[in-house]
Amino acid sequence: MTTQESVLQDSHPYRVLIVDDEPSQRLLEREILDSPKYQVSEAANGTEALAILRQREFDAVLLDVRMPGMDGNEVCRRIRADLGLAMLPVIMVTGFGGHDDLAISLKEGANDFIRKPYHPMELMARVDSAVHHKRLTDQLDSAEAVLFALARMVEAKDAYTGDHCTRLAHNAVLFGEALGIKGESLTALRRAGVLHDIGKLGIPESILMKRGPLDAAEWDVMRQHTTIGAALCEPLKSMRLTAPIVRHHHERWDGSGYPLGLAGEAIPLLARIFQIVDIFDALSFSRPYKPALPMEQAIAILEEETARGWRDPRLMRAFLELLSLHSASFLTHGDLAQEAAGLGVVLFQDIARGGAMDWDRRGGK
Repeated sequence: MTTQESVLQDSHPYRVLIVDDEPSQRLLEREILDSPKYQVSEAANGTEALAILRQREFDAVLLDVRMPGMDGNEVCRRIRADLGLAMLPVIMVTGFGGHDDLAISLKEGANDFIRKPYHPMELMARVDSAVHHKRLTDQLDSAEAVLFALARMVEAKDAYTGDHCTRLAHNAVLFGEALGIKGESLTALRRAGVLHDIGKLGIPESILMKRGPLDAAEWDVMRQHTTIGAALCEPLKSMRLTAPIVRHHHERWDGSGYPLGLAGEAIPLLARIFQIVDIFDALSFSRPYKPALPMEQAIAILEEETARGWRDPRLMRAFLELLSLHSASFLTHGDLAQEAAGLGVVLFQDIARGGAMDWDRRGGK
């Protein structure tokens, strides 16, 4: 067993649910998986299986296709649609079936397919692969949630930013969609809304919370937040498109930005897209050093910075055009709870309620 597998398994056995109407088949599968590595539960029909899955978490399901009443394909469909367990591995087990049956099972959300009679080692190999993948996915979800919660702590220290991160997540996606950005790149823009300033965790509070202007030495320290933030994101493969946004959202089109002084199209496209939304938000909402600016004044500053060579002129034209059509969407003051879902808010609130954020209740001191 590799070190990674050992860490994932830890002291907790893999939880497997066997679903089959034949007691002898359940007994066979239980005996094959009878080791300290597995904790096996059984269900004799689909209804019983769904009830168990509502109450307990599992790492994999071994699901017989041919069962009276609710067959395995219907159970699988309900696991995905009704219970919302999109990431739970479901391995279909059957003594029948050809390519058409396989296609039906896969359409209903099955991850794998094993035919009876099978060799015990084959069943163990299929289950091992499924449960390892599930634990990896769980670990990834936990790591992302912690990262987002830490970023929310940065935001919470500044009473002036309010829903800054959530607005950025919302608006970056709107702008990205208008530009034809799709798929993982849109997800990266949404994540960057929360994570772009996470590197400020490594900046001294004497600098981070200073009310007056920063001196040159303090600015040198503050600029390190982009590099620190990218370093926090890069270990997660799911952040491969987000980390460059975090690192480069303060670069400038003419090369006068930081941290690397990249110019023009050498600046990653997603970072160029995101920085325009970030700057617009900073102008449109109050900060310790400035009040919120009217829309006309914010636009004038964006145009001035573009003429100075700081912003991508093509992207800025597209942004201002979008802004003229959908200004209300970009100045969201209403309920952003749905946008915040999955971006660390729940975990952050749990931490705050638990007392770890006493400094926040004392006014951020």
